[in-house]
Amino acid sequence: MTPRQAIKVLMLSPIYFMLDVPARRKLVREFCALYGGEPVNLSFAKEGE
Repeated sequence: MTPRQAIKVLMLSPIYFMLDVPARRKLVREFCALYGGEPVNLSFAKEGE
């Protein structure tokens, strides 16, 4: 699953929009790791978030 696909799924939840940007990035990384089958490296995300 790509980050773009994960964001499309996560945007269906109103809770996604309550999160700040760093929390959204972390959620997308975790979602991709759980459901994507491959680890995802988001170039816009900072290390340690």
